[in-house]
Amino acid sequence: MARLNLLEETRFEKVPVSVYDNAHIASLKVANRIANLIKRKQDRGEMAVLGLATGATPVQVYEELVRRHKEDGLSFQNVITFNLDEYYPMNPESRQSYVTFMKENLFDHIDIKKENIHIPDGTLEKEEIADFCIAYENQIEALGGLDLQILGIGRTGHIGFNEPGSAPNSGTRLVTLDDLTRRDASRDFGGKENVPTKAITMGIGTIFKAKEIILMAWNRKKASIIKKAVEGEISGEVPATYLQLSENTEFVLDQDAAAELTRFNTPWLVKDCSWDDELIRKAVIWLSEEVNKPILKLTDEDYNTHGMAQLATEKGPAYNININVFNQLQHTITGWPGGKPNADDSQRPERAEPAQKRSLIFSPHPDDDVISMGGTFIRLVDQGHDVHVAYQTSGNTAVWDTDVLRYVEFAIDFNKSIGEDSSKLEKIYDEMRNFLKTKQPNQLDLPEIRDVKGFIRKTEAIAGARYAGLQDDNIHFMALPFYETGKTVKNPPTDEDVRITMDLLKKVKPHQVFAAGDFADPHGTHLVCFNIVVEALKRLKETEDWIKDTWLWLYRGAWHEFETHEVQMAVPLSPQEVQRKRDAIFQHQSQKDRPVFPGDDEREFWQRAEDRNRETAKAYHKLGLANYEAMEAFVKWQF
Repeated sequence: MARLNLLEETRFEKVPVSVYDNAHIASLKVANRIANLIKRKQDRGEMAVLGLATGATPVQVYEELVRRHKEDGLSFQNVITFNLDEYYPMNPESRQSYVTFMKENLFDHIDIKKENIHIPDGTLEKEEIADFCIAYENQIEALGGLDLQILGIGRTGHIGFNEPGSAPNSGTRLVTLDDLTRRDASRDFGGKENVPTKAITMGIGTIFKAKEIILMAWNRKKASIIKKAVEGEISGEVPATYLQLSENTEFVLDQDAAAELTRFNTPWLVKDCSWDDELIRKAVIWLSEEVNKPILKLTDEDYNTHGMAQLATEKGPAYNININVFNQLQHTITGWPGGKPNADDSQRPERAEPAQKRSLIFSPHPDDDVISMGGTFIRLVDQGHDVHVAYQTSGNTAVWDTDVLRYVEFAIDFNKSIGEDSSKLEKIYDEMRNFLKTKQPNQLDLPEIRDVKGFIRKTEAIAGARYAGLQDDNIHFMALPFYETGKTVKNPPTDEDVRITMDLLKKVKPHQVFAAGDFADPHGTHLVCFNIVVEALKRLKETEDWIKDTWLWLYRGAWHEFETHEVQMAVPLSPQEVQRKRDAIFQHQSQKDRPVFPGDDEREFWQRAEDRNRETAKAYHKLGLANYEAMEAFVKWQF
C-alpha cells in the first residue's frame, strides 16, 4: 500500500526523484554512492570512470570524498575522470577555470593519478577543437563509457553547457552560452562582459551513455527549472527534460529545489492531505487564482473539480472555509507595523503594547532596508517608534571603479579649495589609477580602493536612513568580518560575527527585529546575515530576560517576494508613501541605473521593489480584499 501511495504522489514526475532535508544530507548520499562504486571496482581490479561537474552544486560532494580519502582511506588510484565542460577560451591557471575549480575542490586533496584526469582544453586554437572533441569521446568509449555521471542544472535547463536548442544525440563540441548562463556566472568574472561567450561541453548524447546519471539541485532558485525538467514535456527548450528518456537517471534534490513539484507545492492534487490552517490557506488561495474568482465566491463545485473535494468534505461547506481564509488574510493587513496603541490586538499581526517600540532593522547590504521595507521603515519612524538600522556589511564590492576615482578627485579639489595640502591624496590617487588600468576581473582591489568603495556605500546608507527620519545615533555600521575579504567570495561566518550582532542587540534591546529573508539573493549574503542574526538571538535567549518580548520579522523585495499564503503582516502603502520609498532608494546613487551585480533582473532596484509591492497588493485585491496602491509583506520567524 505504501508503494502505491508513493506512486500516486509522484504520478506527475517522469523521472525518479529523491528529496532530502537539505543539501548537506543529499551530498553525503551522492558521495556515498560514488565511494561505493569506487570500492566495488577496486575489489574487482577495475577502473571507475566518473563524469564530474563543477559549480556550487557538487562542492559538498567533493568535500565528503576528500574527507573519506583523508580519514577513511578511500583511494582514487583506480579512478579516471572526465569533466563535463570548460569555458572557451580559458587559461587553466585562471581563477575562473574549471581546472582550478577541480584542483581546489578535489584533485589536489586525493591520490588520483594526474594522467587519469581529463578536462576540456580551453587553450586550443579553434581549428583544433573538433579533433579534440572527437578524441575526448573516443577516450570515454575506449574505457567502456562512464560508470557514473553527476550533473547540476542551470536555470536555462542546461546540463553541462548544453543550452536550449541542443540535440538529444549531441556529442562533445564547442557551444555558445545562453545570456542567462553568462549573467549567472558574472559574479565569478567581475561582470558579465568578462564571461566567455563559448564553452566546450560533453553532449547530451555523451551523457546519456553513462551507466548511471545523478542530477543534483539545491535551493529555491532551482525549483522552477526542476519542475519543468521533472514534470514538463520533453523539449529542446529545456535540455534537462531529455533525461526523462534515460532509464538510469535519478534527480537528487533538497527540499527547496523540490518545492515546486506537484507533490510538495499542491499536494491535494495527488493525495489526501492532513489539513492544517496553513495548508488550507495555501490551497484556497491557489484555487482562487486557478479559477480566477475572489475567495468568497468559491463554490463547492470549484473545490470538487479542482482536486479539493477532501477539504470541502472534511472542513466544509465551502463558504465556511472561504470565510475563515478571507478573515485570516484580512487580519494580516495593518497600517500599524509597530502595533496600534490602545487597540484590540487579538486579530492584528503586531502587539499593541508597548505603544512605542524599539525596532531594529538589519540590512545585509547598505540599501536592503529601504529597497525591501522602505515604506514600513518610514511608517515606523512616523508613528513614533524608536527605530534603529544596522548595516551588516559594507557592500564595498558593489561599487564601480570609476566612482572611486570620481570621489577621490572631488576630495582632492575640496582640499585645494580650503588650502589643505593634497599631495598625499594625489599620490594615492595616482596609485589607484595605475592599478585600475591593469586590473583583472575579480582582482583584489588596493586597500585604499576598498576603503573608498565602503565610504561611498556608507554615506549613501546614512542619507537613506536620514531621509527615512533617523537620527545619526540610531544608524549602526557593523562591518561583519566574514564579508570584509575584498573578494566576491566571502569567508564563512564565525563567532566574531555573532558576537558583534549580540552586542548590538543587547545595546538596543529591541521589541521588533526585522531581517532579510530574501534567500534568492544570488550572492548568498542575505542568507549568511540572516543565520548570524538568528544565532545571536538564540544565544541571547539563554541569558537575557528582555528577549522574550522580541519578535523577529522577515522582509523580502530586492530579489524575491513572499507567496501570498506565507504573508503574516502586509503593510499597505499609499501612492505618496511609494514615492517616499522611491526617494529613499534614490539616496543610493552608486546602485542607481546599473548596479555592479544586478543578478538576472534587468530592472533597477527601485523598479523591482515597486513592481513587487504592487503585485502583492494586486494579489490581495484579486482574492477579494481592499485595493491598495502597494504592500510590503513580512513573515514572522520563530527562533
